[in-house]
Amino acid sequence: MLAIIVLFVVVLAPSLRTLIQQQEQIAQQQREVASQKADVAQKKKDVARWDDPAYIEAQARDRLLYVYPGEESYLVMGSENRKAESTPTTDSGTPVSSTVQTPKVDWVQAMLSSVLTSGLTDETTQQLVAPDVSGTGDTK
Repeated sequence: MLAIIVLFVVVLAPSLRTLIQQQEQIAQQQREVASQKADVAQKKKDVARWDDPAYIEAQARDRLLYVYPGEESYLVMGSENRKAESTPTTDSGTPVSSTVQTPKVDWVQAMLSSVLTSGLTDETTQQLVAPDVSGTGDTK
């Protein structure tokens, strides 16, 4: 009788272990499916919000700073409670100026000149010189 029990355990133990592992995998997959269904439901709600004209208007005003004709829009910079020595920086790390600057170069004229020069010249690309758009007057 003891030999039959040992044989029974030896034969069925690997199958029982496989069954338990498969049930754990099934439970994990079901949790993932439930999570993905919740994510899909949230995304459907987000897409449905774009059918509302008021939501579209609010997004245009907030994200793109759009205003209706006749309205005045003000952008307040530096209103957050920050330390006096910490200045905002761009993504490249350069500090953001608090003064409005006018460009010293007419970029439209520079672009038109570049297009015309490259289209009407017989020079190679190594011989062509890029137009000065830095505003410093240097021709490197």
